[in-house]
Amino acid sequence: MDFSSKLLENAVNEVSRLPGIGKRTALRLVLHLLKQPKESTKFLTEALNVMRNEIKTCRKCHNISDTILCDICANPKRNTEIVCVVEDIRDVMAIENTAQYKGVYHVLGGKISPIEGIGPQNLQIESLVEKVRSGEVKELIFALSSTMEGDTTNFYIYKQVEKYDIVTSTIARGISVGDELEFADEVTLGRSIINRIPFENSLKG
Repeated sequence: MDFSSKLLENAVNEVSRLPGIGKRTALRLVLHLLKQPKESTKFLTEALNVMRNEIKTCRKCHNISDTILCDICANPKRNTEIVCVVEDIRDVMAIENTAQYKGVYHVLGGKISPIEGIGPQNLQIESLVEKVRSGEVKELIFALSSTMEGDTTNFYIYKQVEKYDIVTSTIARGISVGDELEFADEVTLGRSIINRIPFENSLKG
């Protein structure tokens, strides 16, 4: 791809680093920004800079937040004895959109994936086990995607907590195998949460 401007080329190269954005899409986005008033671009860059510099991680659930405690953990109406284990903020948003879940979350920050060099020590697993060990949690709901990595992560956590007096369950497989939670429709995902099954049952399949 030949560029008439080195400045344009640099901008396209940076935008194309984003997931799912190829060079042609990046060029289209950059050209769109060039057509907008300079104030619009300024607002965008300022919003990104502020987010990058000021965003926090909730000290209890590891969700992305503006404050030390996220709105969910800080809500006294949420049932803190039920913890839904998810991969990242996109899964929290997907489940929250169903309006069917009233517990809290624990965001792992990924899934165990030896191929990508991600082991248990790279995820927020130990802090989850500590919550269980302390007795503050009565049920863990495994809500990771139904992929090999998701199932491996679920099983690893299950083995870490099975000796404690706690209920472990997993969302019902209304979600197709291999699907990510963020792409599931709200009705299906909501029913999967409500109709969750004991985790032990999922091991027999």
